[in-house]
Amino acid sequence: MTLFPKITEQGLDDLRRRIGVKITDTLEPWCHEATRDAIRHYAHGIGDDNPLWCDPEYATGTRWGGIVAPPSFLFACSRIISGYVGGLPGVHAMWAGADWTWRLPVRRNDSISTEAWLADLVEHQTTFAGRSIQQVYHVDFFNQHGDRVAAADSWCFRTDRDQAREKGTKYTAVKAKPPKRYTDEELADIYRLYAGEAVRGAVARYWDDVREGERLPTMAKGPMTVTGFIAFAQGWGGLYIRANKLAWKQIDRHSGLGIKNRFGIPDCPERVHWEPEFATLVGAPGAYDYGPERCSWLTHHLTNWMGDAGFLRRAHCKIRRHNPEGDTLRIDGTVVRRFVEDEQHLVEIEQEARNQDGELSVVGRGVVELPARG
Repeated sequence: MTLFPKITEQGLDDLRRRIGVKITDTLEPWCHEATRDAIRHYAHGIGDDNPLWCDPEYATGTRWGGIVAPPSFLFACSRIISGYVGGLPGVHAMWAGADWTWRLPVRRNDSISTEAWLADLVEHQTTFAGRSIQQVYHVDFFNQHGDRVAAADSWCFRTDRDQAREKGTKYTAVKAKPPKRYTDEELADIYRLYAGEAVRGAVARYWDDVREGERLPTMAKGPMTVTGFIAFAQGWGGLYIRANKLAWKQIDRHSGLGIKNRFGIPDCPERVHWEPEFATLVGAPGAYDYGPERCSWLTHHLTNWMGDAGFLRRAHCKIRRHNPEGDTLRIDGTVVRRFVEDEQHLVEIEQEARNQDGELSVVGRGVVELPARG
């Protein structure tokens, strides 16, 4: 049954002509400035209670001299890096990964501007939806002084919703299972990880003391709920969440965004994150988490470990599967390299997260700069 538009060669040709061309017409970012409240809302949206992001008195006593933003806060400063893709109207887009490089911290009240362009299109054959197009964007981030704060590539997969729903095999086993219901004992096990979650904070972690093969503490995220997905959207801003006249203006300008809901009202495709019925129509196993949210969980894992004296230089993540509501992730990491580069003392860490059934959800890699003794 055909319900949605398809990937077409004409659409791909139109997109190819955009490669390398700076984007000048895009949605306004959720955050222009890294205000105290904007930083706090983002940090709380990913479940990060590090006082460096939220407590002015505490942050004043750190090397930074005041509040700074979590590294992944920059997702809130660009719709492009967060998955706002152009072309192929009406074809589903799923955020699937990013490569980040940070040069400077984002300090309280910094103003952030961006430059962005389509970097590449790559065709794949997938078990989720057959033919899929990986759409890669590059974004540079600048502060009010014109300093480049960070640069990143991120990518979405454009997929045929009908193909994914009718013929996709990736989630056949998942869809056949009854919904997950947690016992009190299972919840207690997860909550023990939360209770034991340590923020390194003011206790410096020195490069000299780190050893290859060292494992980071396991971090829990979940059990996932629609409430949690909305909490992230409150801090991050979402891509298409609009109300009333603004929702109409968006759909009037981009007709492919308006997909009728059960009341016959055109509504945004982003509702796959809170509306299970619509999520299954596009081939997903249920309402699922946001990709940038999961990437932010990995960087949260790293910043907890490195402490206030550290600085996250690079991070890479690849999404491997959807996390529908009810899933719980355990994030693990291992130090794989300790090295010096451009006089920076660096530690490279490999990460992975698996759900409650042991299925691989996301893989990541981070490079952290740490202080050296003497």
